[in-house]
Amino acid sequence: MPRNADWTREQLILAFNLYCKIPFGTIHQSNPKLIELGRFIKRTPGAVSYKLANFSRLDPEHQARGIRGAAHGSKGEEEIWREFYSNPEQLAYESEVLLARFRDQRVEDVAGIDEQDLPKEGLERERLVRMRVNQHFFRTAVLAAYDRQCCITGLAVPELLVASHIIPWAQEPAQRMNPRNGLCLNALHDRAFDRRLLWFDDDLRVRLSPAIRTSAKATTDQPGDGLALLLASEGKRLREPRRFSADRELLRQHARSCESALGTLRAMHRVSGRADAHDNPGAG
Repeated sequence: MPRNADWTREQLILAFNLYCKIPFGTIHQSNPKLIELGRFIKRTPGAVSYKLANFSRLDPEHQARGIRGAAHGSKGEEEIWREFYSNPEQLAYESEVLLARFRDQRVEDVAGIDEQDLPKEGLERERLVRMRVNQHFFRTAVLAAYDRQCCITGLAVPELLVASHIIPWAQEPAQRMNPRNGLCLNALHDRAFDRRLLWFDDDLRVRLSPAIRTSAKATTDQPGDGLALLLASEGKRLREPRRFSADRELLRQHARSCESALGTLRAMHRVSGRADAHDNPGAG
């Protein structure tokens, strides 16, 4: 390919796919993944590295930190960036299909999907494959954004990390594949976040439901390790990612849902307390 040939749409999509899926600090021409992509698309590792760094100029998180990439990037980069944010499910899936084709693999293999979990054929298989491929992309992108570390504890064991949706997968389809709707959490904090027992305030500090503290007080011995880990996280600030920072409005929506759940719980306790008093007039 001529040295200064324009990047094709397919090349740009594959470059964006890799930009999303590796930690920002690993974007350099000696990275084996950049070398592999360069071989697929007949570009030098240096050219791939330059293109990935250029995508960062479009990332609001990097703009805020003064990371601007090349002074004059290409219109193609901007088009791919806008396309992803207007329809992330479609572009993410398209990028994984392209990657599979260049690797001479099936898209199921690229996403690590177990064939035994899928129907043999038909529309249901297609639907499941698309969903699993996109879930794989989302997980990889979110973990890479946070340098594969829990954003509360710093735990860096990938097998224990979860790409948590701030707004649940089923609740808001338009946000399913938005990496800014994701947090990298360890499995325990992910569960607490999902069950609305943990949220982040406007200063991005961890807040815990009183139910957790009540559980700790009710424990006659020292709190178990898991409970102690949750209690120790209260007030900690979210470790912000190198890209795809969590959308503040989505975090506020989650916090409001936690407050709503807490209000419901308190109302139930008040009703329960009145019922107990009615059943036992001498109580209190």
